[in-house]
Amino acid sequence: MNAAAVQQKTYRFGFLTLPQYSMIAVSNAIEPLRMANRVVGREVYRWAMLSLDGACTTASNGLTLAPTLDLAKAGAFDIIFVCGGIDVRSATTPLLTRTLYRLAQARTTLGSLCTGGYALAKAGLLNDYRAVIHWEDLSALREEFPRVILSPQLFVIDRDRYTCSGGIAPLDLMLNLVRRHLGDDVAVAISDQFMLERIRDDRDRQHIPLQAQIGACHTTLIKVASLMEANIEEPLSLDELADAVQISRRQIERLFKRHLGSVPTKYYLEIRLRRARELLLLTDMSIMDVAVACGFQSPPHFSKCYRSHFSYPPGQERVRVQTTARPGYAAALN
Repeated sequence: MNAAAVQQKTYRFGFLTLPQYSMIAVSNAIEPLRMANRVVGREVYRWAMLSLDGACTTASNGLTLAPTLDLAKAGAFDIIFVCGGIDVRSATTPLLTRTLYRLAQARTTLGSLCTGGYALAKAGLLNDYRAVIHWEDLSALREEFPRVILSPQLFVIDRDRYTCSGGIAPLDLMLNLVRRHLGDDVAVAISDQFMLERIRDDRDRQHIPLQAQIGACHTTLIKVASLMEANIEEPLSLDELADAVQISRRQIERLFKRHLGSVPTKYYLEIRLRRARELLLLTDMSIMDVAVACGFQSPPHFSKCYRSHFSYPPGQERVRVQTTARPGYAAALN
C-alpha cells in the first residue's frame, strides 16, 4: 500500500466488552482515536462497542457504554480488542472462546486490553505469541498457559495479535498505532492535547509491585528490595544489605534466585537502570549527573550497562526519544 493510500484509509476498531471490563482501559484506547480524527480533520478511525448479544455490558465501575452492537451483525473490523477486567475467568465462556476462534480463522486481527488476554489465551490464540496482560494476572497466566510467551511490557504487537496491559497503557498502544498510520506529527499533537510528558513504547515495562510478584509473606525479601530502592545514588553492598536485615548474604542470594529468578546484584542494577531511564527521558540532567545519581562509577561504565540492558547508549536513547516525541527537536539542536 503506497503512502497516499495509507493516508486515505479508514480503520475500524471493535471493542468486545466482557462483563466487569475495565472502563479506564477502554476509554484510554478510544480517546486517542477520537483525537486523531480531530487533528487530521477527517474520519481516519471508526470504532464500535461490541458484545456477544448486542446488549450493553456493565463495566467494573457499574456504568455501560452505548450504543453496543451485536458482534455477529457488526460487520468487518481491522482489529477487535477483547476488553477484560474483574473476574475474567468467569467472563470467558465457551461461546466467547468459540467466537474468538472463528474470528481468528477468518484472519481477523485480534487484541486485548487489561485482562482480556486471558480469553485469547483460553481460546489457544496466543500460543507461541509474545503477549502481555495486567500484572495482577501475569503469574497465573504463565502457569496456566505455558505456550504463551508472556512479557512484563506495557503492550506487545506480535504479528496479528495486539495485547495490552491495563490502566493508561492502552493510550500508549494507540498512540504508537497512530504513529504508524499517520506519522509522528499527529501522534505528538495528540499527546500534547492529553498533556503527556512522553509517548511510551513497547520497550517500557509495567510497574509490578514486588509484593504482587512474590506474595506478602516474604517480608525479608521485600525489606531487601526496599533498601535497594531507597539507596540508588550510593548502592549498598550485599554484605551491608545482609547486615541490615540480619541474615547471611548467602540466604539473600537464595531468596532472589528462588522467588525472582535473579541474583541480587542484577536485580539492584536493573532498579538503578530503570531510574536512570526515567531521569534521562523526563529531566534535563546531563548524562554525567544521571550516572552519579544512579550510583555508577563513571559515564563509560554507565553507558556500557545501559546499552546492554536497553539496547541503546544513554545519549542515543535521549535523542531518539526526544526526536520521535518532538519532530522539530533535532533541527532545533543544530
